[in-house]
Amino acid sequence: MMAQTAQLMSVLKQSLKLHGFCYRDVAQQLNLSEASVKRLFSGNGLSLARLDNVCQMMGLEISDLVVEMNQQAKVAGVSQLSQSQEEELAADPVLLLVAVCVLNSWTLAELMAHYHLNVTQCIHYLAILDRLKLITLLSMNRIQLRVAANFTWRQNGPIQQFFQDKLAADFFDTRFDRDHEQLIVINGMLTASAMQIFQRKCRQLAQEFEELNNDDRALPLGERKGTTIVLAARNWQYGLFDDVRKS
Repeated sequence: MMAQTAQLMSVLKQSLKLHGFCYRDVAQQLNLSEASVKRLFSGNGLSLARLDNVCQMMGLEISDLVVEMNQQAKVAGVSQLSQSQEEELAADPVLLLVAVCVLNSWTLAELMAHYHLNVTQCIHYLAILDRLKLITLLSMNRIQLRVAANFTWRQNGPIQQFFQDKLAADFFDTRFDRDHEQLIVINGMLTASAMQIFQRKCRQLAQEFEELNNDDRALPLGERKGTTIVLAARNWQYGLFDDVRKS
């Protein structure tokens, strides 16, 4: 039951996005603060009466959400692309850009507003993503995601390699001293069991980031900023000290 509630809330957020509504609009509709609405959405705590009220704002019935939820359930979400599919994305930086934007719930109109892309170009790239089963391109050029909640890029695959080869230097070209930036470098000596615990906590942190990202999908694009998190850990000794290190 809890899983179905979460799925229904996910469909509700998608519908709000498609209809051009944000948390602020929902707050006004329900006569609540925006912070209260965010808590209700993140905790899947929207009552049936409030859910019906929000649906009325979009001109929908609750049954419409249920139908959409069932339709989405019939489509198995893609959890990972194949090696060749990732290679296709990595070979075309603009296609990769569109893919990343779409995975963050951008619309066709938002793509054209922020990048030098016309309708024909956007539809061309969206058609490729449809073929790769990342999205379904609907009527009126609406976009429906087809990725699973646990979607990830391949470990050491073409997309990760693209980041390491092309984007890593640009990513670290900052002092990390602005409000939206943070760099933490720590060093220590851990046992194998302690490292397993730390890695598990890193995965939990990544999951929390993804949940926050999903909660904010219904917000207007202008209120969301592209954010990249890099978590890395390894047994490593800096080569600078090779000359004084005993073998």
